[in-house]
Amino acid sequence: MMNRIVVLGAGESGAGAAVLAKAKGFDVFVSDFGAINAKYKKLLDEHDIPWEEGQHTDEKILSADEIIKSPGIPDESPMMQKVLNKGIHVISEIEFAGRYTDAKMICITGSNGKTTTTSLIYHIFRQAGYNVGLAGNIGNSLALQVAEEPHEYYIIELSSFQLDNMYDFKADVAVLLNITPDHLDRYDNCMQNYVDAKMRITQNQTQDDYFIYWYDDPIIQKELEKYDIHSYQCPFSELKKSGVIGYMEEGEYVIKHPKAESVSEELRIPQDQLALKGVHNLYNQFAAGLAALVSGVSCEHIRNSIETFTGVEHRLENVGTFNGVHYINDSKATNVDACYYALDSMTSPTILILGGKDKGNDYNEIKPLVEAKCKALVFLGVDNKKLLDFFSDFHGEVRDTHNMQECMQECQALAEEGDTVLLSPCCASFDLFKNMEDRGEQFKALVANSQKPSNPLGGTIA
Repeated sequence: MMNRIVVLGAGESGAGAAVLAKAKGFDVFVSDFGAINAKYKKLLDEHDIPWEEGQHTDEKILSADEIIKSPGIPDESPMMQKVLNKGIHVISEIEFAGRYTDAKMICITGSNGKTTTTSLIYHIFRQAGYNVGLAGNIGNSLALQVAEEPHEYYIIELSSFQLDNMYDFKADVAVLLNITPDHLDRYDNCMQNYVDAKMRITQNQTQDDYFIYWYDDPIIQKELEKYDIHSYQCPFSELKKSGVIGYMEEGEYVIKHPKAESVSEELRIPQDQLALKGVHNLYNQFAAGLAALVSGVSCEHIRNSIETFTGVEHRLENVGTFNGVHYINDSKATNVDACYYALDSMTSPTILILGGKDKGNDYNEIKPLVEAKCKALVFLGVDNKKLLDFFSDFHGEVRDTHNMQECMQECQALAEEGDTVLLSPCCASFDLFKNMEDRGEQFKALVANSQKPSNPLGGTIA
């Protein structure tokens, strides 16, 4: 019988896990090597859960029967090395929460498109009147919802880091959008290690479950040869192919239930009525529609939701057009593949903002698009040497900046009427910003502030 649980990291997932552990009668302690946000301190205090910040105390942590680890903490950290050397079992918040609920779990992973797809599935379920919660990388802590606000369904965005520490958890509906290089710095720069983490989305599934995936992803196809998948396979592709149940046909979006016995059990939507544009969003909408369909949501509810969804903040978010220049916030593009999709959708001369904490990126994938679409590159990061070296032969203007204000000044100096300024950094944000959201918010704030009318006495008019 396990009695003591220690939670490492007191963010959304950690604080929620601590509350659930306390509710289930465990002796709980929370430790964060950084500063704990005031709202999480308040939550822990309200539940009488002891915590520490700015340090890890060995004797308080290594006495644990089990540890719930924040996905952001690498195994290479000094504290985790001590934990692993002692043989203490380490799990994720999602794994822990799954022990205490019988709710249906619709889980989404992939290198790109996770947040858009997860948000769209949640939108469909809510519009259909389901009792549903949003959790994982977005939304509220799954553990906190299980403890205090239980739902019948959960839509969960899962990162590879979360999947690493999930063992008995099962997705009733597993969605794998794609696998492209990302976070290789956390996986010993070994692509297969990262791929293995993503494929864990299928673990423990039975013949009563569903596995939705992009049929044309070469890595997924190769991996499927190694796995004995028991769940119903629900592949989607841009084109109609044998066995594919999500595809485009004669200008229409088509999805079919894998158990469908008649044409009446399929959904068709004219492509021009889909709310999200671009090939990458077409894939996201196939995955979302299929996830809802196999979960029992009616075709009519799926149609209405797909036609009305407004998109996700920080993902190809239209900030506005000022002085004839378009500004797009794609701060969620933290890997090369995401930036590729963003560039591919550009239809006007583009000033591209790249940079941040490099994760072992290979920029060769986007180089042809950069040459074809971009009139200028503005690098934004503490150290942009890798980018400067790689794009040294770029045909257009290049600027090297080290904060968002300097970056925006350079962008606006370069931009002309009809141009687009695209923040699609390819990199993590932690070198200059608190997180991806902070980067996007600073971008949007500076765009908005620069459009305020001038005050003759100096400054801007608030």
